Amino acid sequence: MSLMDQPKVQITYHDVVEGTSNFSSIPDVKLLEMQIESTRFILPGKLAGKYSPECFLKMVKNDPLSKAGSGKDVRHFEFEAVSSSIEYEVGDVVHILPGQDAAAVDAFIKRCNLNPESYIQVQVNDNKENEQSYDLRNTLKVPVRLKTFVELAMDVASASPRRYFFEVMSYFATAEHEKERLQYFASPEGRDDLYEYNQKERRTVLEVLDDFPSVQMPFEWLVQLVPPLKTRAFSISSSHSAHPNQVHLTVSVVSWTTPYKRKRTGLCSSWLAELDPQKSGLIPAWFQKGSLPSPPPSLPLILIGPGTGCAPFRGFVEERALQSQSGPTAPILFFFGCRNEENDFLYRDFWLFHSQKGGVLSEEKGGGFFVAFSRDQQQKVYVQHKMREESFKIWNLLTEGAAVYVAGSANKMPSDVLLAFEEIVSKEGGVPKEAAVRWLRALEKAGKYHVEAWS
Repeated sequence: MSLMDQPKVQITYHDVVEGTSNFSSIPDVKLLEMQIESTRFILPGKLAGKYSPECFLKMVKNDPLSKAGSGKDVRHFEFEAVSSSIEYEVGDVVHILPGQDAAAVDAFIKRCNLNPESYIQVQVNDNKENEQSYDLRNTLKVPVRLKTFVELAMDVASASPRRYFFEVMSYFATAEHEKERLQYFASPEGRDDLYEYNQKERRTVLEVLDDFPSVQMPFEWLVQLVPPLKTRAFSISSSHSAHPNQVHLTVSVVSWTTPYKRKRTGLCSSWLAELDPQKSGLIPAWFQKGSLPSPPPSLPLILIGPGTGCAPFRGFVEERALQSQSGPTAPILFFFGCRNEENDFLYRDFWLFHSQKGGVLSEEKGGGFFVAFSRDQQQKVYVQHKMREESFKIWNLLTEGAAVYVAGSANKMPSDVLLAFEEIVSKEGGVPKEAAVRWLRALEKAGKYHVEAWS
């Protein structure tokens, strides 16, 4: 950082009275919408061209799906739209803006010597370089309480800061040993040590600031350099036709241990898991098309969704069950996988109900429901093993024009599933492997092989 570097934003402070006088008569929903629009314009990127949420959700159900003590925590969440009616199709995705831990926000404000009650307006400094990073037409239109700005826009206790944060910190460090260490971290020689200290440990902004107590950064620099609070995307696990004005999610609560044995949790999943439906506040949400297009009722489906990959297919099955009440529907083969039948057989009763006589997953309707329990026997059994066992059914449905949908973890699963399809097409179609590969590539080009994978 040279002495010439200036923050890209400037902040105007307002008297509390001046900043709040007009707000008392505004309803909660509208006020929160204004605050979100006013704080989040400063962040790079926006959803569906909108800074303000499409709607606000209220949690009405928070049910565990996995067995306590199984080493996994998977939840079923149900939300109702509060502010406006919602519209989505099966296969769509909802983005949620998570809340932050109140104690962490307070600790950050205290550590940075900020006044949580002051009202601020943030503006982008008007120069050519900034125009590429920010939308200059947007300046913070209404003054916002500083604490609200931090809560809605700055990720203080989850994301790790970037290298430039350490460079700017070195400029404001007054203790010599801290300045030297920060300069080293920001240098090419210190890159590996910075990675070990920061990214690998998922060190948060608050932890980094606490490790260098002599640093007092101006709020302008903090607004620019603290990672933005990002929305989290989830596959919707309900059909809007079956649950008007509701949206359901199937969420694995993320937790892990760092190399230095520090426990970490996913910001949004753990925040949602701790919400009490009786006391749930307003949750900002945006809806978007995912990579799984909504299928017409006449299209046969082969669905592969191990673990929480089953989420979108719960919506698919709900929708098709509803459609089957008013007319003929095409068959569905669904391959699900989990570790143990006892511990994490997600939505067990739901799938079994729809597999019964006349259900959309029933053999009678040309469908089928197949589960791989990977840890319930000595050899691990995954969805691709179950697929090979049912290769005749899969091939028959493919020849009838079925579309394939794959959802779940982005590790090896999608490629293992594709390999199983190649083997099935080769074996049942009586063609060499290369021809099977080409056949599946053509299926993908025709818009009939969809994958939604997440890390």
